[in-house]
Amino acid sequence: MTDGAASLFDAAGEEAAAASAPLAVRMRPRTLDEIVGQQRLLGPGAPLRQLVEGDAPMSLILFGPPGTGKTTIAHVVSLATERRFVQLSALNAGVKDVRAVIEQARRDLGMSGTRTVLFIDEVHRFSKTQQDSLLGAVEDRVVSLIAATTENPFFSIVGPLLSRSLLLTLQPLADDDVRALVERALADERGLAGEFTVTAEAMEHITRLAGGDARRALTALEAGAGAARATGSTTIDVDTLETAVDRAAVRYDRDGDQHYDVASALIKSIRGSDVDAALHYLARMVEAGEDPRFIARRLVISASEDIGMADPTALQTAVAAADAVAFIGMPEGRIPLAQAVVHLALAPKSNAAYVALNEATEDVRRGLSGPIPAHLRDASYQGARRLAHGAGYVYPHDLPSGVAAQQYAPDTLADRTYYRPTDHGAEEAVKARLARVRKALRGSRSAPEGPRPATG
Repeated sequence: MTDGAASLFDAAGEEAAAASAPLAVRMRPRTLDEIVGQQRLLGPGAPLRQLVEGDAPMSLILFGPPGTGKTTIAHVVSLATERRFVQLSALNAGVKDVRAVIEQARRDLGMSGTRTVLFIDEVHRFSKTQQDSLLGAVEDRVVSLIAATTENPFFSIVGPLLSRSLLLTLQPLADDDVRALVERALADERGLAGEFTVTAEAMEHITRLAGGDARRALTALEAGAGAARATGSTTIDVDTLETAVDRAAVRYDRDGDQHYDVASALIKSIRGSDVDAALHYLARMVEAGEDPRFIARRLVISASEDIGMADPTALQTAVAAADAVAFIGMPEGRIPLAQAVVHLALAPKSNAAYVALNEATEDVRRGLSGPIPAHLRDASYQGARRLAHGAGYVYPHDLPSGVAAQQYAPDTLADRTYYRPTDHGAEEAVKARLARVRKALRGSRSAPEGPRPATG
C-alpha cells in the first residue's frame, strides 16, 4: 500500500469515527461564537476571548456543574490557539504525567518558542501534592493551565494554585439556551442534518430533562432520534422520548397553574404531617425540572409559618437545605431537600408566631400604635435627659429573675395578647414560661386568652 493510499485510508477512518461519535461530541463547538450560554464570559475583552484570540499566557480554573461547557471551552482553545495542547484527566493522571508535560513544555518553549496549554479535567480529584506540582510551571507561565472542576474551588483546589489562576464560574444553561442547542443539533450536518423534527411538547420535555446540562439535552435528543428511526418515524414526540429515555414526562408547566398547584400540595402535605405525600410532590417537582431554589424557599417559609416554636430546629434544617442546594447544585441537591421535607412533615406544628404577626400587623394598619413609652426611648444622645427619655428604665439583667415589671407596649396596646403558644412539641415549654413572664410583667392586668381568629 502506498503512502497516499494509507493517508486516504486514515482520513476515511477518522471520518467514520467522527460519524459514530455521540451527538454531544459531534456538536461540540469549534469557536467561541458557537458556544451557547455563558455570554458574560465570552464578550469582547473577556478572559476567554483573550486566551483564544489574543494568545494571552494566562491560566484559568473553570468551575461549574456538568454540561455547562468546561470541556467545550478547552476544546475551542485547542482548535484556535497556535500553542501545543495537552489534555490530562485527574482520574488517571499522576504527578509523573504532569511533570512529563511540564518538561516537554519547557523544551518546546526554549527551542522553538512554542507555548503549551495544559487542560486538566476533574482537577479537584488531584491530591494536594499533585496540585502543588503545577505551581512552578503556572507561576513561570511555562504552561497555560485550564483546570475544570465541578467542586467548589475554594475547598477543592490549593490556595497557591487558585491565586495564580483566574477563576471563571460557569452557570447552568437557561431553557432558551438548551432549546437553541437542540435546534442547532437537529439542523446541523454534524448532528441530525434535518432528518427529524421535535414537537413542542417533546422540546419542553428535553429542556426539563436537561436541567441546564447541554450534554444531557443532546443525549436525550439522540436517544429520541434513535427510537424514532427504529419505528420509521421522522417526528420525535413525548411518547418517543419516554420510550428512549425511560423517564416519564411530568405534566408540569413551570410558568402556569401546575407550578403553583404542586408547590401548594407540597406545603399542605407538610402542614398536614403526611410525609409520604410531601415526598411525592417533592419528587414531582424535581423530576419536572423545578428550580430547586424555589423549592428551598417554600420549605424555609413553611418551617416558620407552620412549625415555628413547636420545633425551632425545623427552620435551621430548611435554611441548611437551601444552603446545600446552592453549594452542591442538582441533582444531588434533591437529597438535602428530601431531608428537610421529612423533618418538616414529621415535626410538631404551630402557626402561633405566624398568627401573632398577622394580628400585630392588623392593629398597626388600624392605627393602633401610640407613642413609645418614654423610659424605652433612646437616651444615648445629648439632650435626651431633658426630654426624660430613658428615665425610669429598669435594666432586666440587674434583676435575679431577668424580667423587669415595666410597660413595654404603647398605652393603646398595653394589654394586647398576640402570641398564644400551643401545647405542641417544644412550644409547650414556651407556653409555660410565657405565662410566668406575662404575670411578672402585667400582674393582674394580664389579659385572658381569647379565641384564635381565623386566618387566610
